[in-house]
Amino acid sequence: IITIIIIVMPCVSVSGQDSILEPLCFPEQQDDSRAPSLHHPSSELLVCLFCSESAPLLQKDVLLKHLLIEHKLVIGDVKLIADLPEYMLYWKGRFLEQPVTDFCSVIKTNSTGPVEKQEDYYLLCDVLPEDRVLREKLQQKRLEEILEQQQKERDDSSFHRLCMFCSEEFTGNRWSSLLNHMAREHSFSIGLPDNIVYCNQFLDTLQHKLDNLQCLYCEKTFRDKTTLKDHMRKKAHRRINANNREYDRFYVINYLELGKTWEEVQSEDDRELVDDNDDDWSDWQAHPVSAVCLFCDHQSETMDQIYTHMKEAHGFDLHKLRTELNLRFYQQVKLVNFIRRQIHQSRCYGCQEKFDSRADVLQHIMTEDHVMKLPGMSTWDQPQYYFPTYENDALLCTLSDSDDDEEDEKSHSDGIPVIAEDISNLRALKQTSVLNQLLKNRST
Repeated sequence: IITIIIIVMPCVSVSGQDSILEPLCFPEQQDDSRAPSLHHPSSELLVCLFCSESAPLLQKDVLLKHLLIEHKLVIGDVKLIADLPEYMLYWKGRFLEQPVTDFCSVIKTNSTGPVEKQEDYYLLCDVLPEDRVLREKLQQKRLEEILEQQQKERDDSSFHRLCMFCSEEFTGNRWSSLLNHMAREHSFSIGLPDNIVYCNQFLDTLQHKLDNLQCLYCEKTFRDKTTLKDHMRKKAHRRINANNREYDRFYVINYLELGKTWEEVQSEDDRELVDDNDDDWSDWQAHPVSAVCLFCDHQSETMDQIYTHMKEAHGFDLHKLRTELNLRFYQQVKLVNFIRRQIHQSRCYGCQEKFDSRADVLQHIMTEDHVMKLPGMSTWDQPQYYFPTYENDALLCTLSDSDDDEEDEKSHSDGIPVIAEDISNLRALKQTSVLNQLLKNRST
């Protein structure tokens, strides 16, 4: 099984040019589903792995940019690392002992061009066993801290708080009574007390929103408390917005597995039940792909439909371009990401003219007949366009392979980093997970 490692980081500006280093969200996903770090924001410093540069944890993007530009190093899945400062210190020490090439996959850019224009980038990710073990240890440590924090809250007798919806007072070791009271008397539930951690901070967050006249579910702001109260009652908005990742750190389930949200942990449990009891997948149906057009917000449930839409509505024929330019699979990936990025930045991908808005550039592309006009291949056939412009871009997943792909895959002549992973014994791996073992020890 071949896995392609695609690394993305936040949006920055390099040498005065717009650069997108983190995937954007399509219009239907703009409630920001990217999960933040589950632990408290910290003033800890992140240290560069190679030099004396450092940055506060809250400004980690600055240091990640520095690593990419100055040292040609990319860290995979940064947001899944439980303790990033500790992680950085560990690898700084290891890189002092051994060269970076002993640990990192090497990505050679412009491999078919002149030697003087080739550059080596380094990928540090959990495919490396040592990195995987480190990430799991940091996650285990984080889980232990969370369980200890939860136990402290259970034993704390200094709790004192008024209900957010009435004047009833709760004191002593009664924070669970407050949660049950709000669920029973006010139909407002944030979950079972045993599932909550950092309860005081959670309630402070909710109280702050109410004090600022903000609905806890739709998060709209109202002119006074009476209007807000009526809105939440009539619209049945006496609940929190599950899509707001601000709340993730208050739920223990988010700490249980490395890099998994509560939805993934829950759905995984359901799949294991199915695996154990019934191996018949005859009634399984795939979810629609919901591919999004390159030029507008139109979505289609099949790739044929989205290609037809782009051809008929916008005059863009990706199949024709693939045939005429003899594009390999990864060249198609880069072309799609290039076009999406240019349109996002309100720039015509054909002539590179910059506009004030997306609407203006789309009008220009249609008026000037630049829909099928591409710049020279050297403009868009660049390593930066391996990185997806939008999260979950279904269009990238279903691009057609060209005839030359099989030979390219064998020779790796285009310099794409591919890493083989043996996951044939996935069930055994899950059973020996250090996190699962920790949880079993806790429960016993």
